[in-house]
Amino acid sequence: MEVYFLETLILFIGVYLLFAVNKLDGRVKNMNYNLEQISKKVDVPEKPINNELRELLDEGNDVEAVKKVRETMGLSLVEAKQYVDALKLESK
Repeated sequence: MEVYFLETLILFIGVYLLFAVNKLDGRVKNMNYNLEQISKKVDVPEKPINNELRELLDEGNDVEAVKKVRETMGLSLVEAKQYVDALKLESK
């Protein structure tokens, strides 16, 4: 009987944490969108690293560009790859 209670409690805690993380993720995405809109209105200059990344991409050093993004911006591997890919598409 006690085991079922603990399993149920752990399940509910897990579901709660999942919803909390999902809610926070949505809030972060909303804040990023707002920051992008504000930066467009205020003409915030582009990140200085982007020029360096474009040079690496022009040389064909995609992996080095991803590493540089991870070191400089502290992004995960997937996020850094997405950032570099977006920069590639923007250059074309």
